[in-house]
Amino acid sequence: MKHIRNFCIIAHIDHGKSTLADRLLDFTGSVTDREKQEQLLDSMDLERERGITIKSHAIQMDYIYEGENYVLNLIDTPGHVDFSYEVSRSIAACEGALLVVDAAQSIQAQTISNLYLALENDLEIIPVLNKVDLPSANPEVVSDDIVDLLGCDHSDIIPASAKTGLGIEEILAAIITKVPAPSGKIDAPLRALIFDSVYNPFRGVETYFRVINGSIKKNQNIKFVATGKNYSADEVGTLRLKQFPREEIKTGDVGYLITGIKDAREVKVGDTITDAKNPTTEAVAGFEDVKPMVFAGIYPVDTEDYEELRASMEKLQLNDASLVFTPESSAALGFGFRCGFLGMLHLEIIQERLEREFDMTVITTVPNVSYHAYTNKNPDEVLLVNNPSDLPEPSTLNRVEEPFIKATIITKADYVGNVMSLCIEKRGEITNQTYLTTERVELSFDMPLAEIVFDFYDRLKTVSRGYASFDYSPIGMRESKLVKVDVLLNGNTVDALSALLHIDNAYDIGKKMCEKLKELIPRQQFDIPIQAAIGAKIIARETVKALRKDVTAKCYGGDISRKRKLLEKQKKGKKRMRQVGNVEIPQEAFMAVLKLND
Repeated sequence: MKHIRNFCIIAHIDHGKSTLADRLLDFTGSVTDREKQEQLLDSMDLERERGITIKSHAIQMDYIYEGENYVLNLIDTPGHVDFSYEVSRSIAACEGALLVVDAAQSIQAQTISNLYLALENDLEIIPVLNKVDLPSANPEVVSDDIVDLLGCDHSDIIPASAKTGLGIEEILAAIITKVPAPSGKIDAPLRALIFDSVYNPFRGVETYFRVINGSIKKNQNIKFVATGKNYSADEVGTLRLKQFPREEIKTGDVGYLITGIKDAREVKVGDTITDAKNPTTEAVAGFEDVKPMVFAGIYPVDTEDYEELRASMEKLQLNDASLVFTPESSAALGFGFRCGFLGMLHLEIIQERLEREFDMTVITTVPNVSYHAYTNKNPDEVLLVNNPSDLPEPSTLNRVEEPFIKATIITKADYVGNVMSLCIEKRGEITNQTYLTTERVELSFDMPLAEIVFDFYDRLKTVSRGYASFDYSPIGMRESKLVKVDVLLNGNTVDALSALLHIDNAYDIGKKMCEKLKELIPRQQFDIPIQAAIGAKIIARETVKALRKDVTAKCYGGDISRKRKLLEKQKKGKKRMRQVGNVEIPQEAFMAVLKLND
């Protein structure tokens, strides 16, 4: 056990984690020349296309240091704020972390939040200054920033370049000398933490675990503590580039387990595996439950695919435990699911994965957040409102509370004005402003979560020319004046387009929604009124004009009453058509509501 080291790599997005993982694999000889490729651990097509890590990947390496063989278990983590749940799970399975900072971009918001996660779990932090070979690198200044943040010495920081392989040997030496070996009792009953799982269509659910006490053998009878079910360990092994079956995985090591489970709901990430005959008395204190930030409805285009969509979502949930969903139905779209996501990028990725991996074409409704409503009847009872249509009638409503967040934005001093005006426009209140250096400022705001759901991140990047980094954490619910804005098409409410908005923004957004829908809804044989309403009060209206045939073309001269008669006849036909006519809403219309500022 003293020769095992478990560590992860944490950093802000695009600071070179995946490339550093590649170099470590090359240097330890874990990958043959034939298997080599850039960003080797990012195996998903989506990850490679976008150049981001979505899923944390575990891999084992062997390394000889001062004549002794060491086993290094590396878990690569994502850097985007939407995938911080993946990071928290990886950290729970490790004793040490490489904190990677880009020498050109310095410390960013996500670096700091991931660092706090690691420190809460008492991990040994090894600071690595990456990309020192870039012409724009500023290693001296960034080193001072790291020293201020961590309180370490300049000598502790390892200068490296993942592209050229500079400093890789020093990093491996630091992992072996500084990261503590796993502590655990080999003779105690089996106790292992599940930190990830993947669905394999041929072999069922593959569970990734870290053994804390005892050991797990092939064909052993095991039990999952949370579900209380027993299984036989058909195959256990370690995770190299491919899976390596073993007879036994001992204390402190990381491995995979195949039990032939076919039902996705039976494996809970964060659960404890123990021995069926001699179970452990205490489960592993798992990492925190996931808190979805953004809710949206996902519906199959064809209602008959509902069950298939459910199966696809369950398999996807295995691969991404931060996805939460419950069934719901909508008058406009039929049966579907109300899903919780960690942010807009997460929503986009899930939608894309459903289409690519499971061939499901889905409609996504307007994302919103979760509110608390209180009625006059019993003002102490909390009603959870995940969907605008769940909001009680305005006459019975006492108050509505919405979730607030503490937003931390780190930007260059030149863009402070732009960033502040954006946050104030989004109902933010500034709580703190700190100059980290003469050039870099950290701004703290209290903001409603609903305001950052849509386009906040994109607009922040625009106003700061890409120099601002953003991170947030929830700070609880606060009372707000919110109203429900409904969209009516041809006099009928479209529940999928309803939104809960602050009273100050309701008129503007209602007007913009009507204008946007007017562009997107195709013309019919009859006039389509598009209205935005608060309760019974219409606040904005646009009309999609009817397609008309020129019925008076055959009248040459003659009395005007002949023309009028034909037009009146046409008018009656249009009126009847409008009563029975049905307006189809294109998928773009649901998503366009998010891009009202474009």
